[in-house]
Amino acid sequence: MKWLRWWWPALVWAACSVAFSTDVLSTEHTSRIIIPILHWLFPQLAARKLEMLHHYMRKAAHLFEFFVLSLLLVRGIRGERRGWKVSWAVTAVAIAAGWAALDELHQAFVPSRGASMRDVLIDVTGAVLAQFFYPLVMRFFAKPSREA
Repeated sequence: MKWLRWWWPALVWAACSVAFSTDVLSTEHTSRIIIPILHWLFPQLAARKLEMLHHYMRKAAHLFEFFVLSLLLVRGIRGERRGWKVSWAVTAVAIAAGWAALDELHQAFVPSRGASMRDVLIDVTGAVLAQFFYPLVMRFFAKPSREA
């Protein structure tokens, strides 16, 4: 069960992504909350522009969701080892891509949602970007060495 120490964040995040794919977070439901907030922030924007902003916010959420998933996956793959390897990054992206495809397949069976290959590509883009940023993230969160 030692592996769970490294994998539980990715597993929890993946489970959350299933919840993100339900009817509750469909465009219809999120627009009831997000569009009024956007209208309050930008009262001069036409309804069409607010809808477009809502659409791009939803796509950015896809990118962010899989960016985080990819970081958590490489954390699980790395385990106790140090550093970063291309093979770990490729494995993390491959797992994220598979999860993205399954996520869209799930959405095909949710009446208020739909499957989209474009969303899978956005998800995979988020996963790939995470691997480019991983060394920076690790440097930011790295514990300072005790050498003095």
